[in-house]
Amino acid sequence: MIEAAMIWNEPNNKSHWDPLIDPDWSKFAEMGILAARAIRDVNPAVKRVLGGISPIDPNYIRRLDGHGLIDELDVIAVHGFPLDWNLWNINEWPAKLDEIRAVVPRHELWVTEVGVGSFGAEEVQEFGVRRTAELLRGRAERVFWYSLYDLPQAWEATTRHKEAEGSSYYRHFYMGLLKEDGTPKLGLKAFEEHGAGLGLMQWFHFEDHRLDDAVAWLKRLGVRKLRTGLSWADRFRPNALDWFDRQMEALAEFDTTVTFCFTPEHLGIEPHHTSPPREPQGFADFCAEMIDRYAPAAAQQPALAAAE
Repeated sequence: MIEAAMIWNEPNNKSHWDPLIDPDWSKFAEMGILAARAIRDVNPAVKRVLGGISPIDPNYIRRLDGHGLIDELDVIAVHGFPLDWNLWNINEWPAKLDEIRAVVPRHELWVTEVGVGSFGAEEVQEFGVRRTAELLRGRAERVFWYSLYDLPQAWEATTRHKEAEGSSYYRHFYMGLLKEDGTPKLGLKAFEEHGAGLGLMQWFHFEDHRLDDAVAWLKRLGVRKLRTGLSWADRFRPNALDWFDRQMEALAEFDTTVTFCFTPEHLGIEPHHTSPPREPQGFADFCAEMIDRYAPAAAQQPALAAAE
């Protein structure tokens, strides 16, 4: 069941939103407001989540609040990778959350991506899983470890980092608890021992061959909370709905947070997935279509009544 819809991914990270086109994020806020209202109109029970911010920046939240977006949301989400990309110590996690809570005390605060890679050594990730669980459990309403699988080496990382930058780029391929061939790392054992109550975040690419094996691993690990994505850009591929249907059917038994993001090139101000769309209502329409298809209000009412 879809319990939450995330509006974009890391909107304050230029890997995912172009600040040259939208330097004050007013275009993002306009698009986000339209999307949040569209999701609410289809199913008000689905929580509306600000796409996890990275870096964790309270001033960015204040900026979006000034544009009116924060009032349309139920949850503020953050992402952090202090042992890989961030310039702060892993033990600063509680302070980082407090910085955001001080700005939005009435909103839920979720950590929708936290991870430690095995680029340098699997033992680093093993430590990272354990320490992250100690620091974040009970301090955020949801915590999603990123990720289950390593990104396959043959694929391209969706990031501003370039290969010439060395480890900043290549670390993207070592964030999984499983190697790309499904071989467990030391971090997986640590997650089994210390990850009770944590969710997992796993992107599934279009027609991803890992889907069924991923579901089997999630069940084996006892994971209930899952975050994934449905790409607006992929909606224009041939057979897009067939793939979306297969993905969401496979994930139906999990409490899923689905992320809507990636501008179709032909709809952007610039032809790139990070570009603001020319018509922000198009993104809102996509969000509404996906919620209506995979989390219609009529289908969720019996489940909610049973839970009560």
